[in-house]
Amino acid sequence: MKRIVFNVLMLLLLVQVLPALAQDNTTAVEKEIAYRKTVFQRSAKIVKALNLPDSVQALKITNIVAKQYQDLNDIYVLRDNKKSVIKTETGDNKEAATVKLKAVEEEVTASIDKLHPQYLKNLSKAGLTAQQIDQIKNGMTYNVLNVTWDAYQKMLPNLTEAQKTQIMTWLTEAREHAMDAESSEKKHAWFGKYKGRINNYLSAAGIDMKKEEAAWMARIKEEKEKTSKQ
Repeated sequence: MKRIVFNVLMLLLLVQVLPALAQDNTTAVEKEIAYRKTVFQRSAKIVKALNLPDSVQALKITNIVAKQYQDLNDIYVLRDNKKSVIKTETGDNKEAATVKLKAVEEEVTASIDKLHPQYLKNLSKAGLTAQQIDQIKNGMTYNVLNVTWDAYQKMLPNLTEAQKTQIMTWLTEAREHAMDAESSEKKHAWFGKYKGRINNYLSAAGIDMKKEEAAWMARIKEEKEKTSKQ
């Protein structure tokens, strides 16, 4: 009798638990499908800007870009999982946590340093020129490089060629890092970091950045007023 009751209870438990588990699994699968769809659409939009005449090539490159987003996401998800485990294991031992968390960040850097050049190589193998690959990079970083470069030239029309070269070098370096960042906020943060470096460089050359920015804003305002009167 006891065995029968036990079996009945187990059956009732399974009836309640299995649908919940199935729902959780379905939700996880649905989330993954939704994520992959979003990534593919984002990648397709970036590739569309290249105006490639070959639709087969365009699809191939779209898949390469989408895979890069997915691979980067995998790296950051694994990092977050490891961090969560470390925080649980170390508890109040902040010193131990710091050491282990640093090791995890180093693993992330190593993984990205390996992934980044391979991604660029794959784009090249797919038939893209250096200029087209730059367009992909700009698409992945919201075109911040060109917007910032244009702003510096308009704000400081008297920049020397050496200064222009240095600014572009740093903005290009910022873009390489931003490509691999995990969010829009962190992509912009990379450019913010390098813009700080650029501003310090220009200030050291005797340029009053606050004064120049104010003058530029005044020129923009004046131009808008002229346009509105026409």
